[in-house]
Amino acid sequence: MSRTCSTSDVLVIGGGIIGLVTAWRAAQRGLRTAVVDPEPGGGAARVAAGMLAAVTELHYGEETLLGLNLVSARRYPGFVAELRDATGHDVGYRACGTLAVALDADDRAHLRELHALQTRCGLESEWLSGRECRRLEPMLAPGVRGGLRVDGDHQVDPRRLAAALVTACERAGVVFHRNVADRLSVVRERAAGVVLADSTELTADQVVLAAGSLSGRLGGVPEEVLPPVRPVKGQVLRLTVPPAYAPFLSRTVRAVVRGSQVYLVPRENGELVVGATSEELGWDTTVTAGGVYELLRDAHELVPGITELPLTETRAGLRPASPDNAPLLGPTALPGLLLATGHYRNGVLLTPVTGDVMAELLLTGVLPDEARPFTPRRFSPARAPQEQPA
Repeated sequence: MSRTCSTSDVLVIGGGIIGLVTAWRAAQRGLRTAVVDPEPGGGAARVAAGMLAAVTELHYGEETLLGLNLVSARRYPGFVAELRDATGHDVGYRACGTLAVALDADDRAHLRELHALQTRCGLESEWLSGRECRRLEPMLAPGVRGGLRVDGDHQVDPRRLAAALVTACERAGVVFHRNVADRLSVVRERAAGVVLADSTELTADQVVLAAGSLSGRLGGVPEEVLPPVRPVKGQVLRLTVPPAYAPFLSRTVRAVVRGSQVYLVPRENGELVVGATSEELGWDTTVTAGGVYELLRDAHELVPGITELPLTETRAGLRPASPDNAPLLGPTALPGLLLATGHYRNGVLLTPVTGDVMAELLLTGVLPDEARPFTPRRFSPARAPQEQPA
């Protein structure tokens, strides 16, 4: 037998960092807000490395997304300061910079092309010789052929960020329903809440679907507004740098090795995150011997000393990918249902701007200018010309 809980102004489905920041910002604006998630603070943040890499993550054809990434990166220092003031949590934000390096002639040519693209986009990056790279990071392999120094690409610890956002939500009065959302409630052609796995019905004036890679699987959502989000598996390793080896790396180091991306993200607490595979394997989250081997092999070519470090954790997670690798932010064709999903590689980076955008939309009904290219309606065949992405 179903039972109905009290109505919220905003009901957020999904308690990952995107759902949490949306709920926190909405509650700060005076909206009665609730979150549905069996484990708030979990999800992809448990696996993500936390690179805030607007410049080194630039890909051809993603120049519009670059604009949103840069807006969010600029907001990060103020965002983490506000979060620390609200919760007392340090989220591991480090303005340490990033070094992207090449290990052979082909990689060097690719990195040169990336540097040219960055320059055309007005981004700051500095080309270094192999010797200059090793001077910055002495643990790099002798065969490094060159690299890009990007002082503006920083990092944060996603696990600590998620924990801080849970605390911030609790202190702002957000109500948590630690259960699974089974299906969306639609009343008179409007999203009206959600039914939980235990048949509890939650009602709300507005519903935000922010369930990451699971966003396209919620029952009750009309097919024409289901977000086109798919899971992309990523395997990640965590190692520990013993005090005798410190400092091991002073900044994030990344490279393309045999066509695969590999990155090493050093934390101040001695943890070293190595990732990540990119696998189109549906909902599989198995950590495989092959995945671990490939990451360690590629990382060893980049930084040979890594094989001396203790391996403390292996984990796999699912990135929420959209057809154009950009997020879906804003209202759907179903009144009352909004999306904040599909952030793919940039969920941690886009956390500040997503919270701001969604709170403004929930309060005023107006999608801020920076988010308009990312309306969910860009994937609708019937979208109006003015709704097409820029």
